[in-house]
Amino acid sequence: MTPGRPLSFIALGLFGLYVVEFGVVGVLPSIVDRYDVSVDQADRVVGFFALIVAAAGPVMVVWLACLDRRRVLTGTLLVFSLCSLLSAWAPNYAVLMALRVPSALLHPVFFSVAFATAASLYPPERATHATTMAYIGTSMGLVLGVPLSTWIDARISYAAAFYFAAAVNLVAALGLWFMLPAAPGPGPTERAGALHVLRSNRVWLSIGATVAVFAAMFSVYSYAAAYLSEKTGLDGELISLLLVVFGIGGVAGNLLAGRWLSRRLVPTVLTYPVMLAFAYAVLAWFTSSSLWDMLPICLLWGAVHTSGLIVCQVWLISAAPDAPAFATSLFVSSANFGTVCGTTLSGRLIEWHGLDGTLWSGWLFAAIAVGLVLARSILPARYNTA
Repeated sequence: MTPGRPLSFIALGLFGLYVVEFGVVGVLPSIVDRYDVSVDQADRVVGFFALIVAAAGPVMVVWLACLDRRRVLTGTLLVFSLCSLLSAWAPNYAVLMALRVPSALLHPVFFSVAFATAASLYPPERATHATTMAYIGTSMGLVLGVPLSTWIDARISYAAAFYFAAAVNLVAALGLWFMLPAAPGPGPTERAGALHVLRSNRVWLSIGATVAVFAAMFSVYSYAAAYLSEKTGLDGELISLLLVVFGIGGVAGNLLAGRWLSRRLVPTVLTYPVMLAFAYAVLAWFTSSSLWDMLPICLLWGAVHTSGLIVCQVWLISAAPDAPAFATSLFVSSANFGTVCGTTLSGRLIEWHGLDGTLWSGWLFAAIAVGLVLARSILPARYNTA
């Protein structure tokens, strides 16, 4: 068996995972209309999901990562598929929210085990290649999950957007079951040792920076469809096109950020929140009703936004190089907690200042991120251990 076959299904599963988590952003206007809730209430399907991931992530990883990796990966994907299918038929907003819980609990488990499994398929000298290839699925899920869901909602139906998420995860589950060899997870000793990384204040500063960066990212992105719809006046199909362009920019941004991180880690991480704040300034000052004007704006926004994923993951893992799997679970939890912080503050500011409040939330968290990155960079010796 060639390792590329199961790796392709791992990437597909990571794509499906992020379609489940963030695809609802693309159907936010439909959730508002379907369940007669406010924009802020509708967006809680993202914040609620992220809060569960943030709270339960490391515990779920330590608990389930010791099981057979094939069973863990396929089982979690089947749960994602079933919950997506049932979400298409949710009779009310409360049921829709409840169906987010099982997927949220298993999100960090799949993410951490998927990357560990990808690396194990190749010899040590090619582990980085495996991780990079798996990361394609993550990037594509983040940058294309929303526009695809928006397009399906606009062209077919609200339910079809959830059917799409269910189908992707089901195919990935079947592929992994038949293509991936059985392999046990890490033993109890190895898992207990991973907890020692929490004694490092460098890790905690990196976690704080990740929280701030993701709060800055999702202060605006969680309301992307609603923001673009109100500010441009374009219809659903054209908004989905803009989000596709956003996704294309995201893929390019990830590739560039990956190269820069391997050459100059600290300057790249420090520059990131500054560039994100700049992208929001462009969005605020130059948004118009012209599709052609919005294409380059969304391309820039997407390139900067999406590269934050790899920037934060590499930054956090660099603080705990001896426990990359556990550090990955910490990244997932802190990223989702940041998403909660960003969407929560944005929701409050929307009530006071309209959708422009999302940009102010983004700028605030970007400034906090710069301070935390500087703290770890300037004082590495002092913050090395607790």
